[in-house]
Amino acid sequence: MEILHSKIIGEGKPLLILHGFFGMGDNWKSHANKFAEDGFEVHLIDQRNHGRSFHSDEFNYELLVEDLYNYIEHHQLEKVNLLGHSMGGKTVMLFAVEHPEFVEKLIVADIAPKEYPPHHQDIIKALNSVDFSVQNSRKLVDAKLAELISEVGVRQFLLKNTYWKDKDQLAFRFNLSSLTKNYPEVVKALPSFTVFEGKTLFLAGENSGYITKEDEPLISAHFPNAQIKTIANAGHWLHAENPKDFYKDVIGFLE
Repeated sequence: MEILHSKIIGEGKPLLILHGFFGMGDNWKSHANKFAEDGFEVHLIDQRNHGRSFHSDEFNYELLVEDLYNYIEHHQLEKVNLLGHSMGGKTVMLFAVEHPEFVEKLIVADIAPKEYPPHHQDIIKALNSVDFSVQNSRKLVDAKLAELISEVGVRQFLLKNTYWKDKDQLAFRFNLSSLTKNYPEVVKALPSFTVFEGKTLFLAGENSGYITKEDEPLISAHFPNAQIKTIANAGHWLHAENPKDFYKDVIGFLE
């Protein structure tokens, strides 16, 4: 059985953070350092096919939940706080409804339990257009991605996933072929009639559009104990765009 890669920071109550699509635990390091100062043992987890975790042809939320379950058992954790962003938010939602006995509190960042229309096609296409034998520097990879991705911030986020496989060969850390093939799984809804009764916080980016007023009844149906808060002046990457308010809301809820 393969166990997810993680970086563990601090000691205290366990707080497990799960990144979004094409992300990795490292994206959350500055928040993790602050949570650690506030008495949490923070686990920055790389989900399968991401970061330094194992690669697999198979990829869906049931498997991501199983990976998380195995991780919790492996580290002998009992009650954990879960924070998931975007795709990671879907993972922690499904984990909470399937394994509520492990969950102290649940925080879902900028994702609802609904199915989303596919919306990463340009990113997937851009990543698949990179040929590392031609684009043999980060600058050239960036220029190639820029043909389809105009937002500098999105490209920088994706470029964090490049590393030197050997001294003159770059590669992506994520498993691009599996994530491309299994992309329809990423936008799927939480299964109907699944409920988590525990304390839950949904955080929505004010300028994001991922969580709308219309989603509130669905959130309440799955998570009757949920509160929904909006992070001002932030889009989908709310933790990076307004870290101060994001942190304040999360720590207020955890404490």
